[in-house]
Amino acid sequence: MKLLVVEDNRRLSGVMAKLLKDNGMAVDVVDNVEDARAALSDGKYDLVLLDLALPDGNGGDLMRAMRTRRDTTPILIATASGDVAERVRLLNDGADDYIVKPFNLDELLARIRAVLRRPVLTAPDVLRAGNIALDQQSHTCLIRDTPAELSRLELMVLATLMANSGRLLPKSRLEHAVYSMDEPVTPNAIEAVISRLRKRLDANGATHTISAMRGLGYYLLERPQ
Repeated sequence: MKLLVVEDNRRLSGVMAKLLKDNGMAVDVVDNVEDARAALSDGKYDLVLLDLALPDGNGGDLMRAMRTRRDTTPILIATASGDVAERVRLLNDGADDYIVKPFNLDELLARIRAVLRRPVLTAPDVLRAGNIALDQQSHTCLIRDTPAELSRLELMVLATLMANSGRLLPKSRLEHAVYSMDEPVTPNAIEAVISRLRKRLDANGATHTISAMRGLGYYLLERPQ
Protein backbone atom coordinates (compact mmCIF):
# COMPACT_ATOMS: atom_id res chain seq x y z
CA MET A 1 0.00 0.00 0.00
CA LYS A 2 1.23 3.50 -0.87
CA LEU A 3 -0.39 6.71 0.37
CA LEU A 4 -0.03 10.36 -0.51
CA VAL A 5 -0.29 12.79 2.41
CA VAL A 6 -1.12 16.37 1.38
CA GLU A 7 -0.66 18.51 4.48
CA ASP A 8 1.14 21.85 5.00
CA ASN A 9 1.61 21.45 8.75
CA ARG A 10 5.04 19.81 8.80
CA ARG A 11 4.73 18.53 12.36
CA LEU A 12 1.35 16.91 11.67
CA SER A 13 2.41 15.43 8.33
CA GLY A 14 5.51 13.99 10.00
CA VAL A 15 3.43 12.34 12.71
CA MET A 16 0.99 10.91 10.14
CA ALA A 17 3.78 9.64 7.90
CA LYS A 18 5.44 7.87 10.83
CA LEU A 19 2.13 6.28 11.85
CA LEU A 20 1.54 4.95 8.35
CA LYS A 21 5.11 3.72 7.86
CA ASP A 22 5.00 1.97 11.25
CA ASN A 23 1.93 0.13 9.95
CA GLY A 24 3.63 -1.18 6.84
CA MET A 25 2.68 1.48 4.30
CA ALA A 26 4.84 3.55 1.96
CA VAL A 27 4.16 7.27 2.19
CA ASP A 28 4.85 10.36 0.08
CA VAL A 29 4.31 13.75 1.73
CA VAL A 30 3.69 17.06 -0.05
CA ASP A 31 2.56 20.39 1.39
CA ASN A 32 0.82 22.16 -1.50
CA VAL A 33 -1.59 21.64 -4.40
CA GLU A 34 1.03 21.97 -7.15
CA ASP A 35 3.24 19.24 -5.70
CA ALA A 36 0.20 17.05 -5.06
CA ARG A 37 -0.81 17.32 -8.72
CA ALA A 38 2.73 16.40 -9.78
CA ALA A 39 2.83 13.39 -7.44
CA LEU A 40 -0.56 12.15 -8.67
CA SER A 41 0.50 12.47 -12.31
CA ASP A 42 3.76 10.61 -11.72
CA GLY A 43 2.47 7.58 -9.84
CA LYS A 44 -0.42 5.53 -8.52
CA TYR A 45 -1.54 5.75 -4.89
CA ASP A 46 -3.89 3.53 -2.91
CA LEU A 47 -5.25 6.51 -0.96
CA VAL A 48 -4.82 10.29 -0.66
CA LEU A 49 -5.01 11.88 2.79
CA LEU A 50 -5.92 15.44 1.86
CA ASP A 51 -5.92 18.66 3.86
CA LEU A 52 -8.27 21.40 2.64
CA ALA A 53 -6.43 24.61 3.55
CA LEU A 54 -3.22 24.58 1.52
CA PRO A 55 -0.90 27.55 0.82
CA ASP A 56 -1.53 27.61 -2.94
CA GLY A 57 -5.12 26.42 -3.17
CA ASN A 58 -7.94 24.36 -1.76
CA GLY A 59 -7.75 20.60 -1.31
CA GLY A 60 -11.42 20.31 -2.18
CA ASP A 61 -10.77 21.79 -5.62
CA LEU A 62 -7.95 19.28 -6.14
CA MET A 63 -10.31 16.44 -5.22
CA ARG A 64 -13.01 17.68 -7.60
CA ALA A 65 -10.45 17.94 -10.42
CA MET A 66 -9.41 14.34 -9.75
CA ARG A 67 -13.00 13.14 -9.93
CA THR A 68 -13.65 15.15 -13.09
CA ARG A 69 -10.87 13.27 -14.87
CA ARG A 70 -12.29 9.99 -13.50
CA ASP A 71 -9.47 9.39 -11.02
CA THR A 72 -11.07 7.00 -8.52
CA THR A 73 -8.18 7.01 -6.01
CA PRO A 74 -9.78 6.90 -2.52
CA ILE A 75 -9.62 10.28 -0.76
CA LEU A 76 -9.80 10.87 2.99
CA ILE A 77 -10.29 14.56 3.80
CA ALA A 78 -8.71 16.02 6.94
CA THR A 79 -10.59 19.16 7.89
CA ALA A 80 -10.73 21.56 10.82
CA SER A 81 -14.19 22.72 9.77
CA GLY A 82 -17.15 22.02 12.02
CA ASP A 83 -19.55 22.94 9.21
CA VAL A 84 -21.74 19.90 8.55
CA ALA A 85 -22.96 21.33 5.23
CA GLU A 86 -19.38 21.62 3.97
CA ARG A 87 -18.56 18.04 4.94
CA VAL A 88 -21.72 16.80 3.21
CA ARG A 89 -20.73 18.74 0.09
CA LEU A 90 -17.27 17.18 0.13
CA LEU A 91 -18.73 13.68 0.37
CA ASN A 92 -21.16 14.43 -2.45
CA ASP A 93 -18.31 15.80 -4.57
CA GLY A 94 -16.25 12.63 -4.30
CA ALA A 95 -14.56 12.29 -0.90
CA ASP A 96 -14.64 8.75 0.47
CA ASP A 97 -14.54 9.87 4.10
CA TYR A 98 -13.38 12.72 6.30
CA ILE A 99 -11.83 13.19 9.72
CA VAL A 100 -12.06 16.36 11.80
CA LYS A 101 -8.93 18.00 13.24
CA PRO A 102 -7.65 17.60 15.87
CA PHE A 103 -8.04 13.84 15.54
CA ASN A 104 -6.91 10.73 17.36
CA LEU A 105 -4.23 8.76 15.47
CA ASP A 106 -5.95 5.45 16.16
CA GLU A 107 -9.14 6.83 14.58
CA LEU A 108 -7.18 8.10 11.59
CA LEU A 109 -5.64 4.68 11.02
CA ALA A 110 -9.02 2.97 11.44
CA ARG A 111 -10.65 5.31 8.90
CA ILE A 112 -7.82 4.75 6.40
CA ARG A 113 -8.17 0.99 6.77
CA ALA A 114 -11.95 1.20 6.42
CA VAL A 115 -11.65 3.14 3.15
CA LEU A 116 -9.00 0.75 1.82
CA ARG A 117 -11.26 -2.22 2.58
CA ARG A 118 -13.99 -1.00 0.25
CA PRO A 119 -14.05 -3.54 -2.60
CA VAL A 120 -15.34 -1.32 -5.38
CA LEU A 121 -12.29 0.94 -5.55
CA THR A 122 -9.52 -1.17 -4.09
CA ALA A 123 -7.95 -4.59 -4.38
CA PRO A 124 -9.20 -7.38 -2.09
CA ASP A 125 -7.74 -7.67 1.39
CA VAL A 126 -6.23 -11.07 0.55
CA LEU A 127 -4.31 -11.44 -2.72
CA ARG A 128 -3.93 -14.98 -4.07
CA ALA A 129 -1.71 -16.60 -6.69
CA GLY A 130 -1.59 -20.39 -6.68
CA ASN A 131 -0.64 -21.50 -3.17
CA ILE A 132 0.40 -17.96 -2.13
CA ALA A 133 -1.99 -15.89 -0.02
CA LEU A 134 -1.01 -12.38 1.08
CA ASP A 135 -3.18 -10.52 3.60
CA GLN A 136 -2.73 -6.79 2.99
CA GLN A 137 -4.33 -5.81 6.30
CA SER A 138 -2.27 -8.01 8.63
CA HIS A 139 0.84 -7.88 6.37
CA THR A 140 1.25 -11.66 6.47
CA CYS A 141 1.97 -14.18 3.74
CA LEU A 142 1.04 -17.86 3.64
CA ILE A 143 2.65 -20.30 1.21
CA ARG A 144 1.10 -23.76 1.21
CA ASP A 145 -0.93 -22.57 4.26
CA THR A 146 2.31 -22.00 6.19
CA PRO A 147 3.50 -18.54 7.31
CA ALA A 148 6.41 -17.24 5.23
CA GLU A 149 8.89 -14.90 6.90
CA LEU A 150 9.11 -11.90 4.57
CA SER A 151 10.47 -8.43 5.25
CA ARG A 152 8.30 -5.33 4.86
CA LEU A 153 9.87 -4.51 1.49
CA GLU A 154 9.50 -8.08 0.27
CA LEU A 155 5.82 -8.06 1.26
CA MET A 156 5.23 -4.78 -0.58
CA VAL A 157 6.96 -5.97 -3.75
CA LEU A 158 5.08 -9.27 -3.66
CA ALA A 159 1.75 -7.49 -3.11
CA THR A 160 2.38 -5.24 -6.11
CA LEU A 161 3.32 -8.19 -8.32
CA MET A 162 0.34 -10.26 -7.14
CA ALA A 163 -2.09 -7.40 -7.73
CA ASN A 164 -0.75 -7.28 -11.31
CA SER A 165 -0.18 -11.02 -11.77
CA GLY A 166 0.99 -11.86 -15.29
CA ARG A 167 1.62 -8.21 -16.18
CA LEU A 168 5.09 -6.86 -16.79
CA LEU A 169 5.89 -4.11 -14.28
CA PRO A 170 8.82 -1.78 -14.96
CA LYS A 171 11.41 -1.28 -12.23
CA SER A 172 10.21 2.31 -11.74
CA ARG A 173 6.67 1.08 -10.95
CA LEU A 174 7.98 -1.23 -8.23
CA GLU A 175 10.21 1.51 -6.81
CA HIS A 176 7.25 3.87 -6.64
CA ALA A 177 5.13 1.27 -4.86
CA VAL A 178 7.78 0.49 -2.25
CA TYR A 179 9.78 3.64 -1.57
CA SER A 180 8.80 7.17 -0.58
CA MET A 181 9.93 10.13 -2.69
CA ASP A 182 12.34 11.35 0.01
CA GLU A 183 13.79 7.90 0.70
CA PRO A 184 17.32 7.32 -0.65
CA VAL A 185 17.30 4.39 -3.08
CA THR A 186 20.43 2.78 -4.49
CA PRO A 187 20.38 1.81 -8.19
CA ASN A 188 20.14 -1.94 -7.46
CA ALA A 189 17.86 -1.78 -4.41
CA ILE A 190 14.80 -3.32 -6.11
CA GLU A 191 16.92 -6.03 -7.73
CA ALA A 192 18.26 -7.01 -4.28
CA VAL A 193 14.75 -7.18 -2.78
CA ILE A 194 13.46 -9.26 -5.69
CA SER A 195 16.43 -11.63 -5.47
CA ARG A 196 15.75 -12.28 -1.78
CA LEU A 197 12.02 -12.61 -2.38
CA ARG A 198 12.50 -15.07 -5.25
CA LYS A 199 14.70 -17.26 -3.02
CA ARG A 200 12.08 -17.22 -0.25
CA LEU A 201 9.32 -18.21 -2.68
CA ASP A 202 11.49 -21.05 -4.00
CA ALA A 203 12.45 -22.26 -0.52
CA ASN A 204 8.82 -22.34 0.62
CA GLY A 205 7.56 -24.30 -2.41
CA ALA A 206 5.51 -21.51 -4.01
CA THR A 207 3.69 -22.34 -7.22
CA HIS A 208 4.66 -18.93 -8.62
CA THR A 209 8.00 -17.21 -9.08
CA ILE A 210 9.29 -13.84 -10.25
CA SER A 211 10.59 -13.58 -13.78
CA ALA A 212 12.54 -10.71 -15.29
CA MET A 213 12.70 -9.30 -18.81
CA ARG A 214 16.08 -7.62 -19.02
CA GLY A 215 15.77 -3.87 -19.23
CA LEU A 216 11.95 -3.99 -19.17
CA GLY A 217 10.77 -5.18 -15.76
CA TYR A 218 9.42 -8.02 -13.68
CA TYR A 219 6.30 -10.17 -13.48
CA LEU A 220 4.85 -12.96 -11.39
CA LEU A 221 4.18 -16.19 -13.26
CA GLU A 222 3.27 -19.78 -12.49
CA ARG A 223 6.10 -22.25 -12.56
CA PRO A 224 6.04 -24.75 -15.44
CA GLN A 225 4.60 -28.09 -14.33
